[in-house]
Amino acid sequence: MARFMLRTRVGALAGAVKAKAWRHLFSTRLMVRSFWCKKTFMDNSQGPNNSPDWERKTLEKLLFLTLEEQKSRRRWGIFFKFLVFGYLAFVLVVLVDWGTEASHQERHTALIEMTGMIETKGASNAEKIIESLQGAFKEKNVAGVILRINSPGGSPVQAGLINDEIRRLRARHPETPLYAVVEDICASGGYYVAAAADKIYVNKASIVGSIGVLMDGFGFTGTMEKLGVERRLLTAGNNKGFLDPFSPQNPNQTAHAQVMLDEIHRQFIDVVKAGRGERLKETPEMFSGLMWTGDQSVKLGLADDFGSVDSVARDVIKAEKVLDYSVRDNIAERFARRLGAGAVNTMWKGLSEAAAGVSLR
Repeated sequence: MARFMLRTRVGALAGAVKAKAWRHLFSTRLMVRSFWCKKTFMDNSQGPNNSPDWERKTLEKLLFLTLEEQKSRRRWGIFFKFLVFGYLAFVLVVLVDWGTEASHQERHTALIEMTGMIETKGASNAEKIIESLQGAFKEKNVAGVILRINSPGGSPVQAGLINDEIRRLRARHPETPLYAVVEDICASGGYYVAAAADKIYVNKASIVGSIGVLMDGFGFTGTMEKLGVERRLLTAGNNKGFLDPFSPQNPNQTAHAQVMLDEIHRQFIDVVKAGRGERLKETPEMFSGLMWTGDQSVKLGLADDFGSVDSVARDVIKAEKVLDYSVRDNIAERFARRLGAGAVNTMWKGLSEAAAGVSLR
């Protein structure tokens, strides 16, 4: 009760001080304006003895000053209205795809971007890539589809979903070819996706391969002992704390994790062999996780030829006009990510995958 009364008195005192400050500021402004008006009056008046119409002139002066102030406010209001209108027009231009419908009436090449990590919440997740592929294949004027890949890999599940959808669409639309064009890197999960394409085109300096699986993490047991931190973990189930980073490694759990990695690796190898077929010149190191340049990848059969998006559209598909079918985040999603939703997801992902994260990268 005493604490409540103390808070009430402190709040009342703060409110009184704030009100007093505002009154002081208001009275100061009135004094300044009164002084300015008085100065203007004294400077522009000659007194009743020297000028009989000094009152009229003073009133005119005050009226003109008032009109000037109103004009200034009106000009600033118009300026800010035009500023808001320009911003809305810019947003409208960015959001609306002007002329796309007319462009789709012509024979063209569909382009789909797959950039960065392949992960559920990333820009290159299975949902967006699959939606882009479906939109491209259902368009009747698409002569061919180019999947531009610049990815170091990512989730084997996301890559597998994209691979399965590409093979399904190719079987359903055999008249529409799909080519993978590699820019900087097409490694691990990125190559998992590329293996489903009809052909793979690379640059001589591109990085291709890394056909393997990894599970990485950190162990903090030694650090915790030095800091005097005790790990208190209670589980119902002997393996519920699987590969806990704050507990010593369990040999049985490590062996089980290796079995899972080997299984996913075998699936990866089967996908590559099924996609490349007889073009693949298998070597002992091919499925060891090594990477090769684009020049070496062509010799090994991991890629078919050299090319870019423009050259493939022009020389292979014979439809030089390229339209982007990639599904991207809308304004609201980008705004939410910048406000911190993406940061929270990243932090949670980092905490959950610190112990063990299976990925094709």
